[in-house]
Amino acid sequence: MNDLSGARALTVHQTARPHGFPTPADFAFVESAVPEPAPGTALVENQYWSVDPYHREMMDGEFALNAPLEGRTIGRVLASRTPELAEGEIVFHRQGWRTHAVVTPEEVRRLPRFDGVPLSAYMSVLGGTGLTAYVGLTRIAKLREGEDLFVSAAAGGVGTATGRLARVMGARRIVGSAGSAAKVSYLKDHVGYDDAFDYHEGPATHLLAKAAPDGVDVYVDNVGGEQLEAAIEGLREFGRIVRIGTVAQYNDPQPLSAPRNLTEIVEKSLRMEGFHVRNYRDLQEELYEFVVPHLQSGRIGLDETVVDGFDRIVDAFLGMLRGRNVGKMIVRAPGADA
Repeated sequence: MNDLSGARALTVHQTARPHGFPTPADFAFVESAVPEPAPGTALVENQYWSVDPYHREMMDGEFALNAPLEGRTIGRVLASRTPELAEGEIVFHRQGWRTHAVVTPEEVRRLPRFDGVPLSAYMSVLGGTGLTAYVGLTRIAKLREGEDLFVSAAAGGVGTATGRLARVMGARRIVGSAGSAAKVSYLKDHVGYDDAFDYHEGPATHLLAKAAPDGVDVYVDNVGGEQLEAAIEGLREFGRIVRIGTVAQYNDPQPLSAPRNLTEIVEKSLRMEGFHVRNYRDLQEELYEFVVPHLQSGRIGLDETVVDGFDRIVDAFLGMLRGRNVGKMIVRAPGADA
């Protein structure tokens, strides 16, 4: 077992409930000795951390104050006191925003290694982000070959994964919305979107009608609000809405006024359904089987914004909330395995 005497660990605690956008003052870095694993547990030194939009929702009450924040994490077993976890093994767990974590075998998932697939992929298209997109397309929308999609927040982690997966599933035309001209270009030039628009450029209903004049069959909603209203307007009869998130509302204490056209759901026989990806974790292996061959062939690429250094995790989170990432926002420890 490794000698941990004198080693120090860092955790990030939430110290206050934010009003509107969180600020660095709502967090604190707390230093302590690296914990010793008890019998039946192992110590993991974390290498990759995920910062996600859902963390903002949890800050309003689900995260305990003055305690380490939850989150998806990949690390290497540094010291083990259980035969079920070998030192050096790479594992996924959810103990979140800390440099070191003590885990039981039941709290981790061993990550398979595939030729040519970096560890960061398990934070993006092979992780909860990709699984969200996969479940939304295959289980909620039940996307059929030749159908047309509209995806909001298309340049984010789930949005880029949705576009890439929908393309290899045989979608005919994929349209996305994003928050800048640079992101619009990225979606069209790198991710495979047929068209995209900057939602700042005008009413979403008009922008979507221009990008998809014949309408769409499926809307993957990461935003809510005005863009949900536009999608309801643009969906064809028997269209489906997959509700994943409401980024437009996370930092706004006032309720959204849109959508104001819910009657169209009845008139056009639309279906709207939301879901939590935690209820579909049994599909993880199915996701690997579908995505990995496309990653290895290059047909699916990785869309990641990587921030180096655990000391920058709060900055990465706040930057993600303000749209400063393209694809999945990931924090990486120095020297992390590729």
